[in-house]
Amino acid sequence: MENSLRPIYQEHASNPNTLGVLLIEKIQHDSPVTDGFDVILLIIVDEYEQNWYVKHYEIEGKTVALHIVRMDVLVEWIDTSGYRRAVEWIILGKSVFDRNEYIARLKEQLRDFPKEKRDLRKMIDFGKLVKSYSEAKALYETGEFNDAHSKILNSLHYLARLAVIEKGYYPEVTVWSQVKKIDSEVYKLYEVFIESNEAVYKRIELMIIGMDFVIHNRAMISAKHLLDIMKTKESAWSYAEIKSHVMIQPYRLDLSAILSYLVEKNIINVVLEQTKGHAVYQRKYILTDEVTHNN
Repeated sequence: MENSLRPIYQEHASNPNTLGVLLIEKIQHDSPVTDGFDVILLIIVDEYEQNWYVKHYEIEGKTVALHIVRMDVLVEWIDTSGYRRAVEWIILGKSVFDRNEYIARLKEQLRDFPKEKRDLRKMIDFGKLVKSYSEAKALYETGEFNDAHSKILNSLHYLARLAVIEKGYYPEVTVWSQVKKIDSEVYKLYEVFIESNEAVYKRIELMIIGMDFVIHNRAMISAKHLLDIMKTKESAWSYAEIKSHVMIQPYRLDLSAILSYLVEKNIINVVLEQTKGHAVYQRKYILTDEVTHNN
């Protein structure tokens, strides 16, 4: 198969903008890693007319997806989980062209998973977790049990990803296989929820209680990225100041849910600042003394 693909990727390998080419073949029939294709060709380039170009082929009865991705876009995907497949493609892919060992260094970086990148990824998934969990609680309280059930499953998925990142790994598409090996507490929550014979509303009720404990225990570590940013200023932050901070951008859409949760758990305090309007105050946010001194 590789011989048949060679004319396709060699055309790009001869271009000085091409940094590397990875070949990912489907190993199992139902594997999600290759997006349903038999083969993925990932071509990483320094510059290209498009950020991300995709072309589909059929060769010798096999389906092939060619992805040409700019290096800066790929790095953003890795750092923010923008396109989850990309990490697995790099880790599992066979290097068929590697200019100046770019692919080798990239694979090594993924194995190391530097702490600053981990903190950002934890913050992103924590934001999605608390938002989904809060929505699940609200739906449960209004009697929308089927929708609450879906949100609990989403929350468990984000919790699973968070557990994997905490251990220093990138979450895979098959994240529960990873969690089963490295975090029995989180896996047990998932197992109880999907295998319980309790009525739906009762399962949700029990899971809301169980997840609250698990999320709270992880909150300080998971929110470290945001808390460290807030420590750079002694005075309180307005929501607009936090939201516009350049380092907040990857999780700005979940920022309201994050702040609400951290206020609820007394990790962040609310400061009311008088405005020109009578009895109208602007809410600002500041770390609690305990967090300031211990985080």
